[in-house]
Amino acid sequence: MKKELARRWAAVAAGAALLCALPVVASALPASVPRLTAGQLRGRILASARLSYAGYAESDATFGLPALPGLADVTSLLDGVTKMRVWQASPQRWRVDVLSDAGERDTYRLGSRSYIWDSGAELLTEVAGQPSLRLPRAADLTPPALALRLLDEAGRHARFSVIAPLRVAGRSAAGLQVSPADPASTIGRIDIWAEPGSGLPLMVQVFGRGSATPALESQFFQVSPWRADAAVLTPQRGPGTGFTVTSARSLAGALDNLAPLVLPGQLGGRDLLPVSGFNLIGVYGGGLATFVVLGLRGSAAGEVLGDALTAGGAPLQASGGTEVLLGAPLVNAVVAQPPDGATVVVLAGTVSSSVLERAAGTLLAEPGLQ
Repeated sequence: MKKELARRWAAVAAGAALLCALPVVASALPASVPRLTAGQLRGRILASARLSYAGYAESDATFGLPALPGLADVTSLLDGVTKMRVWQASPQRWRVDVLSDAGERDTYRLGSRSYIWDSGAELLTEVAGQPSLRLPRAADLTPPALALRLLDEAGRHARFSVIAPLRVAGRSAAGLQVSPADPASTIGRIDIWAEPGSGLPLMVQVFGRGSATPALESQFFQVSPWRADAAVLTPQRGPGTGFTVTSARSLAGALDNLAPLVLPGQLGGRDLLPVSGFNLIGVYGGGLATFVVLGLRGSAAGEVLGDALTAGGAPLQASGGTEVLLGAPLVNAVVAQPPDGATVVVLAGTVSSSVLERAAGTLLAEPGLQ
């Protein structure tokens, strides 16, 4: 009897071990994909935006960004692992749940309406309106959203090549490498693996210049085609839970303290780009070597300079005012303040620190900032 019981438990243990090993075995199998040119694969990835799918993904970021006022949610996304359940019916109808030990935070996009469910607070929030500018959110880090955004940003200012296929989420994935053409970009390369037939991105890795380890990686561990289900895409409130309505502007964090700036047509050797519907932020450069310029006022302006120094920022030699450099694998930033100015200027982007220092020096010399 004891021997029979031992054999049964051994069989159960062996079965459990096999189930646990299946994902590892699947990822180790050789990947086989049809022969595609870089242009063909890039085209299929861009066309995949219309696909309907569901899955589980994780992003792992090591940006090394300091905690700055109004940006706590952003820095948590860009330093650490974000676990996400994803459902997408279309680019305008999707749901992304962020899972953590504290519960989950679910974001729903239903056309012109958005909702956020916070399980810890047991609160459903309807977000009225669509902001002309917003801070990054977890939904931006799913493999499809990240790949499409990076390819859109790269545009024609990059080189594209085919790289070795991999198995991702149990599927053979074709590889595309994106290399910035501008030597001032902090991005060394972007590797994207996608289903060769549908073009759905399964994994994205973003490397800082000269680094062999990705500063940002996002991948599906499970994904499949999905027939849109209204019950999944519609927020469901349980008994005793709360409901509120807020404006998109109130979720802007530090962007709610922006001060208007009169910006020159060129900074750091880069031209000012038009930003449709928004005139409080200047965008310079293009492609994968872009930086933004914004002014902060009020309490945010008073805190950001001190927080930058506390976070390990390096003071710079400035001909007028104060400048602090913050460096990270993919993003550099300079915080600058004129001698008697109430506005603090922040310059940040995927360009070298020398470009930002030169741009900050030009701005501090502008009479309008004094």
